[in-house]
Amino acid sequence: MSKTYYSPTHEYITVDGNIGYIGISDYAQHALGNVVYVDMPDEGDEIEAGEDFGAVESVKAASDLIAPVSGEVLEANEKLSDNPRLINEDAMANWIIKVELTDLSQLDSLMDEEAYKAHCEAEK
Repeated sequence: MSKTYYSPTHEYITVDGNIGYIGISDYAQHALGNVVYVDMPDEGDEIEAGEDFGAVESVKAASDLIAPVSGEVLEANEKLSDNPRLINEDAMANWIIKVELTDLSQLDSLMDEEAYKAHCEAEK
């Protein structure tokens, strides 16, 4: 069964076993506005928790993507290369990268949905 975690920088990771799907939260896509470009790492790249692994650009701003966990990129969501606005349509369904996690204990430092909602409310 999959479970979703959130980072303070508004990335989410939905985890099933040691495979995770990372994207930006619905809150983040609303704040960014119309997404026009997504910069993604390549398959086989390593990402490190707390470090950037790409960027999302909108008509309003560009925002670095910060890895919530460390791991190896198994796949980048190529649909976003052709249509980055899919993130605006459904941020949770349109993940950016699929990764194999190297350290599942890193999930313990992330927020569940309730804690993330409180975090977003505090930022307003």
